[in-house]
Amino acid sequence: MPKVHIKKNDRVFVLTGKDRGKTGKVLKVLPGEGRAIIEGLNFVQKHTRPNPQRNIKGGILPKESPIHLSNLMVVCKRCNKHARVGISHMQDGRKVRVCKNCNELLDE
Repeated sequence: MPKVHIKKNDRVFVLTGKDRGKTGKVLKVLPGEGRAIIEGLNFVQKHTRPNPQRNIKGGILPKESPIHLSNLMVVCKRCNKHARVGISHMQDGRKVRVCKNCNELLDE
């Protein structure tokens, strides 16, 4: 199981691939596969067959496909840059993610 430094609803920056340089919000993280689905990025064409019982029209539909976690970096809210993620221990014993650039907490 790979280390997951990204969580749902994070803003992330894409490092490589056809959407390099774009940012988006994480819709879903797939830790077993080491991938994440980003809103509005990495579209593929899904061919669907019409199904009148489910009210599904047939055709070619765009769909977001997963991006590997190694190709994503979290965008810090304070410095508004993509940054590496560090782990810090709070006084109450919790582990929280921090921005390596400005030491801002990424978790609430």
